[in-house]
Amino acid sequence: MTVSESRAGSERAHPRAFEPTVLVITVVLSVVGAVIGLHLITTLGISANTSVIGALIAMIIGRINVAALRKMRSVHRQNLVQSAVSGSTFAAANSLLAPIAVPFAFGRPDLVWPVFAGVAIGLFADSFVLYRLFNSRLLPAQAAWPPGVAAADTIIAGDKGGRRAIVLAGGAVLGFIGSLFKLPVSAAGVAFIGNIWALAMFGIGLMVSQYSPAWFSIDIGDLYIPHGVMIGAGLVALGQAAYLMFRKDRKKDAAPQQSIDPSQLPQVDERALRRGVLEGYVLFVLGAVVVALAGGLMSELSVTGLILWVLAAALAAIIHEIIVGLAAMHSGWFPAFAVTLIFLVLGLILGVPPVALALFVGYTSATGPAFADMGYDFKAGWLLRKEHRPYDAYERSGRFQQYLASLVGFAVATVAVAVSWQSFFGDGLIPPVAEVYAATIKAGLTDPDVLVTLLLWAIPGALIQLLGGSSRQMGVLLATGLLVGTPQACWLVFGALIVRIAYRWWRGERADEDLNLVGAGLIAGDALYSTSRIFESK
Repeated sequence: MTVSESRAGSERAHPRAFEPTVLVITVVLSVVGAVIGLHLITTLGISANTSVIGALIAMIIGRINVAALRKMRSVHRQNLVQSAVSGSTFAAANSLLAPIAVPFAFGRPDLVWPVFAGVAIGLFADSFVLYRLFNSRLLPAQAAWPPGVAAADTIIAGDKGGRRAIVLAGGAVLGFIGSLFKLPVSAAGVAFIGNIWALAMFGIGLMVSQYSPAWFSIDIGDLYIPHGVMIGAGLVALGQAAYLMFRKDRKKDAAPQQSIDPSQLPQVDERALRRGVLEGYVLFVLGAVVVALAGGLMSELSVTGLILWVLAAALAAIIHEIIVGLAAMHSGWFPAFAVTLIFLVLGLILGVPPVALALFVGYTSATGPAFADMGYDFKAGWLLRKEHRPYDAYERSGRFQQYLASLVGFAVATVAVAVSWQSFFGDGLIPPVAEVYAATIKAGLTDPDVLVTLLLWAIPGALIQLLGGSSRQMGVLLATGLLVGTPQACWLVFGALIVRIAYRWWRGERADEDLNLVGAGLIAGDALYSTSRIFESK
């Protein structure tokens, strides 16, 4: 019997995203999520994972003794709400406002609306691709997706109470206190949950990034070393993804089906995986065409150049989301800024005109965050629905309803950004990442040897990614750590991994639930602290 059946009554059909009560709560909280995201990205340059906030509020609403609200005691309805709220937050901040700020910071406010139209299409294409690809061999539900585990454990602990709730609450308190002292506790949280090999490489990357100035008297970021490592690892990761899409699974028919847990099997086969990627590329081409034509690139580029720009922008968008999604799946961190910066540097090397490059960067940067965040949400839903029988039909139905709830959150975010961007930019509230992109485009490349550096450091990145294989993403996570470079995060990752290994050796498989709960609590505490910063003045 599932948690929802024991607490909220038997639900043979998955609750619907457009149920009046669920829809009203979803819209209201999505507005709150969008406001939080817009405020934090413009004043502090960060985004908060509001999924836990949405889940907690949904739990409180379900405890209100009003007939219409009692339905919210269902963990599945709470999951629909948290999916929409977190989607609204990341969509408003990372997928919409930050990209349209690039042309504004570049000195071309007239290009904001053209980019907005394109990135809005890109946002919905981003989510569509994830919906089609989740629980495939490329993006399996069994993978870590740490913030998704945190959201699911929060919902389950709130529903069941007892020891789970105590452990989770203890982790959340530690997370909040650690964040209060400016420690990146979410790094420790994901280390308790994520892939050990991937996170070990992530920790090494963080350590080298932080200490390279002291150890080697150089700043590896200024030398574009992390960018080269990510290019090499990213290219191999794309090759591994293509292999997964086109590989024939000869073992599938030979395996004794009666002995396999259906929740452990991918629901998206190779044909659907390839079709989802192709459909996503077509949608990204559509968005790129809108940006190119509305942005006046016909006067900047030749017809051939315009066609190449559109095809390259769409390709970069889908590559961006896949690399960001793979990193997020294993580590809970998505290096959207860093990967976009790589495309920017490549554009400078290729001599793309400044206006065309600003539009290219703005459009490309819109993909990835919503893709990763929806992966977290689907992971939470997969955990909540995992034991439901019949599993397959309920899982597919639940994921579709989560997708619809997320679309509601995206729609709210789109409206919120459309009516507020002029106010934010007029007050000088521009996301810092957009200013970095614009400044880099204006400055150009001062080092003529950048291409050589990128190619040279792409080799170890490619080799490490090849060595780890597609299931570990070691090269991508090493590059992510090198690019992110969050101070002290490496020690929290290493410390959590040591505790995890020791506790697992002592307790065996029984340790997994405790480790997941502590990790979820740390992530939740960090999210609560980040959200609370909306009340800070600029």
